[in-house]
Amino acid sequence: MQALIKISDKQFLVGKGEELAIPRQAAEVGDVLDVKPLATIDGESTSMEPSGNVQLKVLGHYKDEKVIVFKKKRRKRYQKRNGHRQQMTKVEVVSV
Repeated sequence: MQALIKISDKQFLVGKGEELAIPRQAAEVGDVLDVKPLATIDGESTSMEPSGNVQLKVLGHYKDEKVIVFKKKRRKRYQKRNGHRQQMTKVEVVSV
């Protein structure tokens, strides 16, 4: 059984036991997050009006790889280089 969930304006298709990286959540390590699914997929049938919750266990917080932002206007001698590391949370799907 799989479920389509929405966290921080991003959608994920998850199944039980999967680990995924989501944008940083205000939760401690070991906490369980309850997320309402948008849709559930069970074999061949799909339900767009699901009931119940998807439980996610927080495994840890970390910074993702560095993203370089480079802006340039040619022939104008304008170049700007910047970068950042996105804050992420690693979670495991406990139940669907």
